[in-house]
Amino acid sequence: MPQSCVKPFSLVLVFGLLTLLLAACGQAAPATAPTAAPAANTTAPTAAPAANATASDDLLAEVKQRGTLRISTDANYKPQSFKNADGSWEGFDIEVGREIAKRLGVQAEFLDISFDVITAGTWNGRWDINVGSMTITAERKQALLFTTPYYYTPAAFVVHNDSTATTVEELAGKNVGVGTATTYQRYLEGNLQLEGETIAVPAPQATVRVYDTDLLAIDDLKLGNGTRLDAVLTALPTAENAIKEGAPLKILGKPVYYEALAVALDLKSPLDSASLQAEISTAIEAMRADGTLTRLSMQYYGVDLTSKQ
Repeated sequence: MPQSCVKPFSLVLVFGLLTLLLAACGQAAPATAPTAAPAANTTAPTAAPAANATASDDLLAEVKQRGTLRISTDANYKPQSFKNADGSWEGFDIEVGREIAKRLGVQAEFLDISFDVITAGTWNGRWDINVGSMTITAERKQALLFTTPYYYTPAAFVVHNDSTATTVEELAGKNVGVGTATTYQRYLEGNLQLEGETIAVPAPQATVRVYDTDLLAIDDLKLGNGTRLDAVLTALPTAENAIKEGAPLKILGKPVYYEALAVALDLKSPLDSASLQAEISTAIEAMRADGTLTRLSMQYYGVDLTSKQ
């Protein structure tokens, strides 16, 4: 009897333990519930940076967040852009750049970059825009974006005071200096295609001498008629400024063509330039409407070049 009584009791005890174990296993599923909630929460913040990354792909947003507009220009184009003895920047393009930055609500920062490097495009984000009296051409539009023009300049030949030439045609066979990668070089080489402008005087069949800048060509022309050059083709304001500063030069004939000059942006910019391009165009039109461009043109050129003559 005692043994028969022990067996049932043992079975009951074992059954009870199994029931408790099964009950414990049945509660294991709810125990994982708290783990799922944190997992969901950890993925939520990931979506926000994705939206921010899209916003940061915009160059205008980047410029405003940075607080500075990085402007490339060439310091060798007085009175458009040049440096004073103390290193400070001055010139028509410089003041236009500062005004654009002001209207964007940021500070202007200028970088001295060679013109041929700028026109080549693919800036790799080293600067944001170029304010350097750049002419809009079909060739350049393959690498750059352009705003609405902010002024228009005539291209003209300049010769030494001792020159007997009275017409552009007389420069055929002569040595004519130009700045590298300029419309003046393209014009003399016979492959200039202007956007919205026409060439008034056909290019003479001259020998083209290419310089790093227009001013270096002018320096060689100042040495004497035919010493190194017989003429230089450049922007009329650049030639007039050289004469004003005492260069023994004179303008030859009338302008051969007019150039629409605009702010340029990199077509292959790492950040989307479209909104910055549009914002600057809006600022330029406002500057034209309120007289700012005219005032700056009169200050540096003595004539209003902000509209087609």
